Amino acid sequence: MIFITDLDKTFLRSDLSVSEYSVDIWNSFSYPLTIATARSYKGATTLLKNINLKYPLILLDGAMIANPDGNVIKINDIEKKTADELIDIVEKEFDERPLIVGFENIGDEKFLYPKKLNKYQKELLNNYKNDSRVLNIEHIRGLKHNLKLVYLGEKEKLANIEKLIKKLFNLETKLSNDPYMDCYFLTILHPLGDKAHALKILEEIMDVSKDEVTVFGDSLNDIGMFRYAKTSVAVKNALEEVKKEADIVLPHTNDEDGVAKYLSKFV
Repeated sequence: MIFITDLDKTFLRSDLSVSEYSVDIWNSFSYPLTIATARSYKGATTLLKNINLKYPLILLDGAMIANPDGNVIKINDIEKKTADELIDIVEKEFDERPLIVGFENIGDEKFLYPKKLNKYQKELLNNYKNDSRVLNIEHIRGLKHNLKLVYLGEKEKLANIEKLIKKLFNLETKLSNDPYMDCYFLTILHPLGDKAHALKILEEIMDVSKDEVTVFGDSLNDIGMFRYAKTSVAVKNALEEVKKEADIVLPHTNDEDGVAKYLSKFV
């Protein structure tokens, strides 16, 4: 068996902490246990600094799989030409610019943001002060390897941006309510860069079948792997759309260590 959990609002508490109980359960767990998160390698491993990570990590919504030491196993990236074309079209039609996560050289993580920011981008970037990955770009351009482009804003505007992108490009998009801010975010990925596709690759890497996989989540970007895995588990605080897809809905929230309490049955 293998167990794979989302982080934000699922395994992590709402203040981004991990309780001592959850740390103890994870570090004493007998079966393979890993993560599938929208966060980057540095972002995820910083939050999980007390966790003994042993198995490959699904990162950036599934656009990247990396070993716990940071060695990249697999990426599905948006090529620079496509990213630049998309950026120009959205800027012209909607006067919006994305945040970009990716690499120029594999492993050298970059987080680009534009000079002209909307209020939601400004709020988000307050969390990244003194972060060496973060680069302020006057005229934002795609990287050599673009793992995801993210627009932040109001739901209606982002829905219109998503509609245009779907019409013009063969790309994966995820429109979700931000778990920490009063806004929505639109994530744009390679068409194979979602958690479900990454889960299939991880199964091959670890030589397990999907009948042996249990996944945990709370948000829309977890639905793909919920549909693919043998057993899907939603925390109590998950979105209703996610609960409808789950095989099991836990009686505990992320702030009540729901995932760890479920895993404790296997310790």
